Amino acid sequence: MVQYKTNYSRSVLFQFLMLSVLVAFLLLINHEFIINLYLKKQETNTGFIVNGSILALFLIGLLRLIMLLLRYSREENALARFIQNVQDEVTLPTERISKKSLIYNRYISVLEISKHNVAVNHSALASVLVATESTRLSLPRFISNILILTGVFGTIISLSIALMGASDIIDSADGISGMSIVIHGMSTALSTTATAIVCYLFFGYFYMKLTDVQTKLLSGIEQATTLYIMPRFTYQTDSMLHEVGNLVKALHEAASVMANTQIDFAEAGRNLNALTGTYANRLTTLSTDIEEIKSLLRDGFRLSSSSSSSSDS
Repeated sequence: MVQYKTNYSRSVLFQFLMLSVLVAFLLLINHEFIINLYLKKQETNTGFIVNGSILALFLIGLLRLIMLLLRYSREENALARFIQNVQDEVTLPTERISKKSLIYNRYISVLEISKHNVAVNHSALASVLVATESTRLSLPRFISNILILTGVFGTIISLSIALMGASDIIDSADGISGMSIVIHGMSTALSTTATAIVCYLFFGYFYMKLTDVQTKLLSGIEQATTLYIMPRFTYQTDSMLHEVGNLVKALHEAASVMANTQIDFAEAGRNLNALTGTYANRLTTLSTDIEEIKSLLRDGFRLSSSSSSSSDS
């Protein structure tokens, strides 16, 4: 029996909400530092462009993560309802289940294959499902891989700007404008690196949790297929031998019951014979008693045997 829990993806969404609130609170109490680091005294637009790109990728990835978590939450509910229908022995296990759900498509696929009298390849079905679902994680996987690289890219650009400022210091007499460019480049390198690291840690954790949700869902579908779907439509050699063994066992039990019934019938026949013999003895005794009564009546009424015979006739 499969006891499938449907609250795993919801727990991940709850963690996402709580951690988002915590990050927002930390940003709020440090808003002055963040404004000075990211917005004020920016000599070029490099910081805005790089940090904006990092945040855009981060937000796109988070949106995709949330959509996938909500989808897997619906899939978990559909799987739990399917298992409950099977355990309740509902005629149609897919009752009240969305036709777009994975477990519904798995049930229909096995049903269609069995209609053609073809052996169901469970491994092939599982591989196709894993391959299909892995494509849904392409965008989050890509963002998770390049998110930290965007910080490195911003750092390289910022250091290039700082080197340009250092070159201006060398070439100019006062070097004041070049020094501001150097400071701006170092500040931008720090801000882009910090932004990329924080976004990568936040996104990487929930991307890992998303893969856990997907793995748990797919394992539940395969377990439900093995326990509840495959035995309904497929017959393997081992299963057929098991059924034949159960049939032979049932035949042995039926033969034992028939033998016991035959013994009971034989005992009933012997009892019937004994009862018939008892009734015959009682009838003989009754006839003797009647003759004695008739003899006593003749003696008591002084009847002759001829008169009694005529009266009897």
